[in-house]
Amino acid sequence: MKKKTKEKPSDKKVIYTVSTVSIVCNVFLASFKLFAGIYGHSAAMVSDAVHSASDVVGTTLVIIGANLSNKAADKEHPYGHERMECIISILLANILVIVGCGIGYSGIVKIMHPSNIVVPTLLPLIAAIISIAVKEGLYWYTIIAAKKINSVSLKAEAWHHRSDAFSSIGSLVGILGARLGYPVFDPIASVIIAVFIVKVAINIFTETMDKMIDKTCPDEVNDKLRAEVLSVDGVEHIDSLMTRQFGSKIYVDVEITMDGTLTLFEAHKTAEEVHHLLERENQNIKHCMVHVNPDEEIIHE
Repeated sequence: MKKKTKEKPSDKKVIYTVSTVSIVCNVFLASFKLFAGIYGHSAAMVSDAVHSASDVVGTTLVIIGANLSNKAADKEHPYGHERMECIISILLANILVIVGCGIGYSGIVKIMHPSNIVVPTLLPLIAAIISIAVKEGLYWYTIIAAKKINSVSLKAEAWHHRSDAFSSIGSLVGILGARLGYPVFDPIASVIIAVFIVKVAINIFTETMDKMIDKTCPDEVNDKLRAEVLSVDGVEHIDSLMTRQFGSKIYVDVEITMDGTLTLFEAHKTAEEVHHLLERENQNIKHCMVHVNPDEEIIHE
């Protein structure tokens, strides 16, 4: 148990480090793309800049979520605060929906009035290429860290980076098309960017809600837990194994059948072995409850 307590500050440090890198890169990108979009006459690039600015807001929320979710359990919250990270992810999803709808609306308005569209200069094209490279790099940097500490908010932030890379690809295509003689391609790219943003928001929201409503763990996780329980000497079979996701952690409730003639001390010792084995081999388990049922056939004999 002490080992788990030491991990939390480490997880928090990882989130802070990744978030700091993300904020610095996004502030630079948002400023550069906004400048390129305004002075290069590209609606797609301005939309892309707004998306990058929303990344800064999202990363700030991730930092707040890290602080709140890592608070120790207290009298009012005996099960801890891990679900605060899920709440932050839901807020991030809502921000993405608002940003996406705003960008989409602006693009549709310009498509409906093509005579007002100005052909972009070369500057937004360069900005789009730089953005694609930086944002894809940030995606891989963040998703690796998210998987390492099993952080839902960092995973949401990673996909936010990738959605920005996709939007920059849309900007690149739209700006290039506009410069090749099809000005309407630029606002069309804005609408495509909006669709990507909203899609990512829906994915983040759906995954986070699964963790909020106590959805069971994937089959491979449950199968691994069953194998570990049955590996303990004295366990005859598993009567019930239930798991539920709790933010980035999981709860496990397992009922095992043992020899009914064993003393209470002996049965308790085996149950403790099961408990410690599961928590030792699965660092994301927040709590494990083991219940012992006696083998009634042995008792009757």
